[in-house]
Amino acid sequence: MPTRRSSPAPKRSLQYAAVPYRRNEDGEIEVMLVTSRETRRWIVPKGWPIRGAKPHLSAAREALEEAGVVGETGPEPIGSYRYDKRLKNGTTARCLVEVFPLAVTGQRKRWREKGQREIRWFPLPEAARAVEETGLRRLLRQFDQLVPDDEPDED
Repeated sequence: MPTRRSSPAPKRSLQYAAVPYRRNEDGEIEVMLVTSRETRRWIVPKGWPIRGAKPHLSAAREALEEAGVVGETGPEPIGSYRYDKRLKNGTTARCLVEVFPLAVTGQRKRWREKGQREIRWFPLPEAARAVEETGLRRLLRQFDQLVPDDEPDED
């Protein structure tokens, strides 16, 4: 009889993130960053996949829970980055984060993590300088080329 090898439990290493964005009066893109609860560094809303939800909807849910924002989320990721997440038990897990754009249409008055994080709108260059993760910084530097231009084309 063949012996069965026990395989380690799969590590939860995939997360989904939303980059909430809007265009200011000059048509320039601004993105919303939030602070992490523990280290208070600037990040984008992100979290573990939600069972049964499509990836872009998981990302939108994180933006709602962490920043209270709602809007239209693109169904395809615009990129990804890696970072080391500190787990509750003190260890770290290397995570791959798939990133989805979220065109913000509004912000709720109350949301799950209100008061636990700082929230701020940044011009793209400033947002890229504010985040620590190299891959996220790279995505933010090219974000305006990765999201649709909402301005109608003139013929």
